[in-house]
Formats: sequence, structure tokens, C-alpha cells
Amino acid sequence: MTILITGATGLVGERLLPRLVEAGFSCRALLRAGKACPDSVEAATGDILDPATLSNAVRGVSAIVHLAAVFRTQDSGLIWKSNRDGTRNLITAVQAVAPDARFILSSTSHVYNNDNPHPGREDDPVNPHHAYPASKLAAEQELQESGLNWSIIRFPFVYGDGDGHLESLPKHISTWHPAQRMSTVHHRDVATAVQLALEGAFDRLVVNVADDAPASIYELTGLLGVQLESSAEPLSNPWYLQVDSSLARSLGFHCSVHSVYQAQQEGLI
Repeated sequence: MTILITGATGLVGERLLPRLVEAGFSCRALLRAGKACPDSVEAATGDILDPATLSNAVRGVSAIVHLAAVFRTQDSGLIWKSNRDGTRNLITAVQAVAPDARFILSSTSHVYNNDNPHPGREDDPVNPHHAYPASKLAAEQELQESGLNWSIIRFPFVYGDGDGHLESLPKHISTWHPAQRMSTVHHRDVATAVQLALEGAFDRLVVNVADDAPASIYELTGLLGVQLESSAEPLSNPWYLQVDSSLARSLGFHCSVHSVYQAQQEGLI
């Protein structure tokens, strides 16, 4: 099986790619010109924003793992161009050159409404207003309507393997309620979920993937030695950023890093 990975040098891709290689997959990375190619990986020079470069990249692949996305920027136009239009370009290339390939899209649990009455479930109504989740939802819809064999994995806060993501959290949540809980998932279990999708377990499904123990902002920042101001004020949206991952578990997903506390104890952060 030859797999094309987009976003291979990003926060998730850089840690997923070596795990896929170790698992025995033949991997091809879509890289912009001048980007170094990881060891044991075939390079395909191209860009999801340049449709002319994508046909050769997808030719002969059995699956696409589409991770490339733009997140933390104030440029909403770039977010939409990258996340929706870039995905559309990639879908078009796959339809033309590799229509039998399995297309796996990495999406986000941020699509769920802030005032959801329970942890986000895959069949919940969604209407995100911020550019990042709205553009990812639009990409999901493009893929679902493509006629390809697709699967969509909605990830919560991804961390671990020295990526610095957890360490950056305090500067983004200074105004959040300390009791707000958030689902998380370690890179090791991102790889587990993607491998299941590559094997067909998630075909034509939207699937939440998360670990076993959502943690509060107070706890997460405490792990970093940052003390948030305490509060006993009620939470207005208590299920915001938490997801129900029971569907993934019913399809064979089992996380190996069950919580951020385990990750800290085992030196996996």
C-alpha cells in the first residue's frame, strides 16, 4: 500500500509519518519545493493550492492521509483557501487519477457547537462560526460528496512527542474558565486511529478520536507549572471541547496513552 501524506512536516504529520513507515506502509510525502524529505519516504513536490502539481503526487497511491491545514492565523482568507479550497483541489486530483484510493481527512472537534448539551457526537448538528472549524467542516462536506471512499477523523487537542503544543496552551486560554474540560489525544494514538482508517475500519464514517480522560484547563496548565486563577463560577458551556469517542471504540480503536497524566509520568510529553 502506497500512501500520500499531506502536511507531512506539520505538528501531526512529522510524528505520524515515521510511525506509518515503521508499521510497514510505503509513504509518499507531498512537499513544497525545497522542503527536506524524511528518511525512508518518497518525495512528491507539490502544493494543495496548486492543482497542476497534484496529479503526479496522487498517481498510483492506495490511500491519501490529508493533514495539511492552516489553523492559528488571523488571516481567515488563507484559512479558507488552504482548508476548503486546498482539500477540493486534492479531491479533484484523486477523482481523476486515483479514484479507487481511500481518502482520509483529518478534521477537528472544534466543529461542535459551544452550547452542545453533551460531549460532541458525530451526528450532532454543527454550525461553527470561526474560520478554522467552519473551513474544516466545509472540507468534510466536499469529501462526503466526492464519490470517493472517504473517512473523516475529528481530533481534539493533539499533544506529545516534544511537539510543544501543550506548552503553548497557557498563552491561548488566559480568559478561559479553569474548570473547562478538554478532550485530548496523544500522537501515538493519532497513529493508531489513522492505521485503522487505512485498514478500512472507518470507511464512509465521521469518527471522533480521543483519549479516556478529558482534563480541565486548570489541570493541564498545572502540569506545566502554570497556576491559573481559581473560580467557582458556573460554567456556561460545560461540554464545550469534549467529544464522545464511543463510536471509534466500537470500531476497534483503543488508546495506549489514556491521559495527559500517563503521558507525563512516562515522559511522552
